[in-house]
Amino acid sequence: MNKEKNNNQYIDTTLAILPISAIAQALNVHQRTLRIYDKEGILCPQRSDKNRRNYSLDDLEKAKLVLFLTRNLALNLSGVKIILKILEENKIEPKNYIEYIDKIAKLANIDTTEQENNIQKTSKRGRKLKTK
Repeated sequence: MNKEKNNNQYIDTTLAILPISAIAQALNVHQRTLRIYDKEGILCPQRSDKNRRNYSLDDLEKAKLVLFLTRNLALNLSGVKIILKILEENKIEPKNYIEYIDKIAKLANIDTTEQENNIQKTSKRGRKLKTK
């Protein structure tokens, strides 16, 4: 159980309390994206008695990492699965995921300019161009 100290109180970051709509809104993604991550075994939230997806703060951090990997580093979901397994094996805390991977990306000479280019490329995938 992950606990984070906040103002002399401990917060259980594994407690599943957030519905899919809240996570989708916080990440600015469609709920379908989160369902795909669940189906692929990348982000598997806990389920309520009524079989609804409930996400924890750790799930939110993991989702932020998935978006970072797919958008900034242009990885596909297979690559994301490998990275998540490496993080798990190295016992990296969810709150440190992006910082850790960003450091590794920089060591691999993937600078912010390349990441911005990746964001531009991946943001246009599968979307119709808007014409005015």
